[in-house]
Amino acid sequence: MSKTKYAELPPPSGPLAGLTVFDLTRVLAGPTCVQMLGDLGASIIKIEKPGSGDDTRSFSPPTMPGTGQSAYFAGANRNKRSVTLDIATAAGQTIARALIAKSDILVENFKVGALTRYGLGYEQLAPAHPALIYCSITGFGQTGPYAARPGYDSLVQAMGGIMSLTGDPDGPPMKVGVPVADLFAGLYGAIGVLAALRHREATGRGQHIDIGMLDTHVAWLANQGMNYLATGEIPPRLGNQHPNIVPYQVFATADGHIVLSIGNDASFARFCRRFGLDHLTNDPRFATNAARVANRALITDTLSAILVTQPSAWWLAALEAIKIGCGPINTLDQVFSDPHVIARGNLIEMTNQGGTPVTLIANPVRLSATPVDYRLAPPMLGEHTDEVLSDMLGLDASERAALRRDNVI
Repeated sequence: MSKTKYAELPPPSGPLAGLTVFDLTRVLAGPTCVQMLGDLGASIIKIEKPGSGDDTRSFSPPTMPGTGQSAYFAGANRNKRSVTLDIATAAGQTIARALIAKSDILVENFKVGALTRYGLGYEQLAPAHPALIYCSITGFGQTGPYAARPGYDSLVQAMGGIMSLTGDPDGPPMKVGVPVADLFAGLYGAIGVLAALRHREATGRGQHIDIGMLDTHVAWLANQGMNYLATGEIPPRLGNQHPNIVPYQVFATADGHIVLSIGNDASFARFCRRFGLDHLTNDPRFATNAARVANRALITDTLSAILVTQPSAWWLAALEAIKIGCGPINTLDQVFSDPHVIARGNLIEMTNQGGTPVTLIANPVRLSATPVDYRLAPPMLGEHTDEVLSDMLGLDASERAALRRDNVI
């Protein structure tokens, strides 16, 4: 496969096969959105700045074995063709508009208004391309008092409230260990694109999708956000405990820790019967979930003294036997060697241009009739520039050489 051109690969087979995405995204939120579209079969043209490319190409170490490519970049950029193009130049803007004319979707995560300087804003493109679906992903959306601010994952986690809910009660606010604000924005962006495609199918017209990271962050505050709206009370940090269900948390065992997830009163009664704790179900302080939430510290202390008497493996086997929610707290080596994770195909191997195998985390969407389609390993910078400009725009070798001399590509 090391010498195979995109045009020689089997045609995309996903539900978005036949659609082309002009990708003006970088870092994580935008690339996550576009990778989802690519996995679903869309052809992706990833535009990168000549010489440097996507910022995450330099987010190393670590790098992928045998490629020198940053692991960060590799995680969000499969199924894309990399084209180096300087859209700050007039020639680059001409090429961009020509490629956009052949595209169905444009996804970008520039600062608000930045692309209008290059003639690539939605209002500038829509009159000539009324069917174009244009998705903008920014930190704070296209409107509002913060619209001009740059958006960063940790900043949005702080402003969006999740850090106030995460961490030990007596510790400082804590961000989530992966960039969830970026990831959710990217996934909401993909959902917006899919909805816009359905609208275009019905009407023939595209539209502008405005995704703000802070908006999407507020949307996934979920039960904690609703707890506040229902009561007007600011939820405290609970560490590994659940705000609405008890016991539903981490407990220490004789040799480590497990998660115990008892989601209803029937499960709590079954748990108590199995381990000789019927007196707890007969105690009005513990008999219902509402009572257990009100007596959170007491039930936690009571069960902590019991679970610490046996090792984790003993508890996991005993709890699974009576269908009580429980699980180990895995490190990543344990996650990726877990037999269920392996059986579900959550790791894939692709081969890059140089013939080097690259292991990636699979797309979790399981479609029975139109499964996700893995065609291209994360590209090297500018790997497909000549191919795309030749195949899509008909630029010959001399024309491409002249563009290179002018640092346009």
